[in-house]
Amino acid sequence: MLAGGGARRLGGADKPGLRVGGRALLDRVLGACSGAGTTVVVAAPRATSRPVVWAREEPAGAGPLAALEAGLRRTGAEHVVVLSADLPFLEERTVRSLLAALRESGADGAVLSDPGGRDQPLVAAYRGVSLKRGIAQLAAEHGGLTGLPLRRLTARLELTRVADPLASFDCDTWDDIAAARARIREHGHVLDEWISAVKDELGIELDVDTSLLLDLARDAAHGVARPAAPLTTFLVGYAAARAAGGPEAVAEATRKAAALAVRWAEEGGSDAGPGEKPGAAPGNADTPGNADAPGKPDTPGGKPNATPGANPPGAAPGANPPSTTPGANPPGAAPDPGQNARDDMRPDAG
Repeated sequence: MLAGGGARRLGGADKPGLRVGGRALLDRVLGACSGAGTTVVVAAPRATSRPVVWAREEPAGAGPLAALEAGLRRTGAEHVVVLSADLPFLEERTVRSLLAALRESGADGAVLSDPGGRDQPLVAAYRGVSLKRGIAQLAAEHGGLTGLPLRRLTARLELTRVADPLASFDCDTWDDIAAARARIREHGHVLDEWISAVKDELGIELDVDTSLLLDLARDAAHGVARPAAPLTTFLVGYAAARAAGGPEAVAEATRKAAALAVRWAEEGGSDAGPGEKPGAAPGNADTPGNADAPGKPDTPGGKPNATPGANPPGAAPGANPPSTTPGANPPGAAPDPGQNARDDMRPDAG
């Protein structure tokens, strides 16, 4: 991977370190070639999301051909994938497609072509021996490799092409960076991008069926309570980790938690016991004339019912009970001179 350019069109910014979707461009490209036996990055060493082998062209800044030669000195692989560090949408499937095309074609290399049909020699898979032979010839002809463009080498090679308009998108300008950042926030991409960013940040390479986890989160939120969704998915992940399993362990823990959420929801929809009406309080017998508290039927000698409007025992029939309204004057008492003022301050006063 060549990651030591000057980024002149970005004003000399540290292009491999620029972030798209929360991840450095260099880390995004490293994620696409995680299956490589050896990953060599030609640049000054820096923190990366996974271990790599560092190399440097001599002298530093001598150009892409010199950088490629420095990287090839660190690997003896038969097939070599050559990438730049500014490809925000490169995925592992594209790398696999390039390697498959190289093996099937018998050519020296398989390069990605952009929407305009132009070759992208820094998104390509090559036969290691073909690269080394061509570089040695160029070095002998020019007395070195400093300043030589990469096309001097690719012009000597037999190439096959693989079309992938999205994967070939590279970030050379600030407008390119802005376009890449905008695209990953589009509705159809944001979830996959977020999952990839989290996995990268946590150092996780496990691939799981996110649709299963989303279904589980939905069932937990609807059948239990909304906060149950993130907590349940966390516990599923923890259980899978405790089991030291891969995607199968996650799927099994998800299945168990989903079944529990269904059982939980079913109980909530049928909470009545035998002989009870749904929603009835336990012990509340439907007995005619039982107007008291549940479970307390009228019994001889019990307390009389407190019927609204009934006269207290011993009161004359038809007599009204004394008023217990706060602030009311007893019968025959002189009017309170401040009562009118207090009435005016009541919320319901006209």
